[in-house]
Amino acid sequence: MSKINTLDYGKYNSKPFLYNVSLSKRKEIFSKLASLVDFSDLDSVLDVGASGDINHVENNFFEELYPQKKHITALSDQDASWMEQRYPGLKFVLGDAREMPFPDNSFDLVFSSAVIEHVGSFEMQQKFLEECCRVSKKYVFLTTPNRWYPIEFHTVLPFIHWLPRNIHRKLLSALKYGSFASEENLNLLGYSDLAMLVGNAFHESKAKQGNWSIFNIKLLQIISNFILLIKLE
Repeated sequence: MSKINTLDYGKYNSKPFLYNVSLSKRKEIFSKLASLVDFSDLDSVLDVGASGDINHVENNFFEELYPQKKHITALSDQDASWMEQRYPGLKFVLGDAREMPFPDNSFDLVFSSAVIEHVGSFEMQQKFLEECCRVSKKYVFLTTPNRWYPIEFHTVLPFIHWLPRNIHRKLLSALKYGSFASEENLNLLGYSDLAMLVGNAFHESKAKQGNWSIFNIKLLQIISNFILLIKLE
């Protein structure tokens, strides 16, 4: 999983209006999780893709809001070991989300917010999803921004992400958006892309199947984010 330049996120977080909108949507996502999953039924949870940015702890909104910190394991390819002091009982693990250092069925819930669009190609995204299902016993809960929302949230640029992906990346490179011009760092998904990933992941898996649903989060009455919930069998 590629490290995203924290300075790029810093520019986004420095804009008060955008920060407040983002925080509101994150709280809405957590409320949706709480409405779909009974936390009292969970003894172990994994947050895949925790942020190492100690200056913007709101990026780790799951850890901020989840009531039982001692049940959380946070995985990241960034050094987020400071989380163990901020959230007593939490365990931090440094690792790659596409090849997680955990046995099968290690966690009751695997949670990951806005990470799947940062793990690389479609094949790497499928690998990531398969790994989330492998290490989970009960639930996988993932979020990702909608590629077809008019504003692209990482760059805060309008519409150009609707262009063919190769043209979009060339424009980002020309506009000096650095890491976001690379598929390795940003590969946006629409509804059909996300549904295809789930279908492929279960088709390839001989060990697990599950029921899945995709829910919507809206901003200004337009779908801004997708939530994927998988209930494993």
